[in-house]
Amino acid sequence: MSSDDDALDADPSEVDPSDADPSDTDLSDADVEALHEVELGVEWFHRAHGHLVQFHHATGHAMDHLAEAEDHLREAGYDELADCLRDDLLPHGVVGDTWSYGVLEAFQDGPLAEAERFGTDARESVADGRRHVAERRQEREWKGRSRK
Repeated sequence: MSSDDDALDADPSEVDPSDADPSDTDLSDADVEALHEVELGVEWFHRAHGHLVQFHHATGHAMDHLAEAEDHLREAGYDELADCLRDDLLPHGVVGDTWSYGVLEAFQDGPLAEAERFGTDARESVADGRRHVAERRQEREWKGRSRK
């Protein structure tokens, strides 16, 4: 968590024991903090994945418009420009010879899959598979402060 987040800094003696969430009471603050950072890292990989999906779709739409432009350029008598689209731009990849779906698949099969596996392994090792233990502590602390 960021230094601005006081949820993990709450004095455990201030939390009513009857409100204790048994899903994380066996974890130290260091355990919770470490697991939280892993979870945030995995979540950011998911966000990056979403951006790559968006990039893949945007690239596809751009190429569809250029393919349409090839036909219109040819109809308008600009065969040289149409040939340039057909021969140079349309078959070209986004990174070298790799098309956007290849970049997306490489990310899905590589860093994203590895981060997900690591996140699962970390949760199993640190918290017996429990997820979002930092958030559960924060929720409990905030609910404990509430006057309602």
